[in-house]
Amino acid sequence: MPRVSQDHLDARRQQILSGARVCFARYGYEGATVRRLEEATGLSRGAIFHHFRDKESLFLALAEDDAHRMADVVAREGLVQVMRDLLATKDGADWLGSRLELSRRLRTDPEFRARWAERSERLTEATRQRLLRQREAGNLRDDIDVGVLTSYLELVLEGLVSHLAMGLPADDLEPVLDLVESSVRRATATA
Repeated sequence: MPRVSQDHLDARRQQILSGARVCFARYGYEGATVRRLEEATGLSRGAIFHHFRDKESLFLALAEDDAHRMADVVAREGLVQVMRDLLATKDGADWLGSRLELSRRLRTDPEFRARWAERSERLTEATRQRLLRQREAGNLRDDIDVGVLTSYLELVLEGLVSHLAMGLPADDLEPVLDLVESSVRRATATA
């Protein structure tokens, strides 16, 4: 039997994650049946579960993939940029659906919560590190602890996710994100 290249395996894994993201967003965790996952990915159950032990592992990998991408954006541009990207991207709805499903599972499934806790710290740490770098550069207010600012920005993100989940308008949220961003920046003296 010929060996499959790592590039091929990586591409197949990304194909599965992309299809699963759409499926979980559209149907939720419970509604994302194996048949629907097969349709969304264009692959057989054997191909899907060759890469992921079970549906929960697939969902966890998807959530982890999203968290890694968010952490990368946070490290370069900050958590407010993640929020701006969520508003700007056409595939934000798929990300939003996955994020909402993640929140539901965290609230209702203690075993999943424990598995996710090990992985979710990366985003919080990326936010904290970005804020520390901004403080060292003199761009961040220094009257509030970085841990408090990290929690504040994470809560704003969760609020934005809830806002979008309720189907409320998103057209006028850029000025709100400008306000959030300015609220963590160091005040500049005006002459």
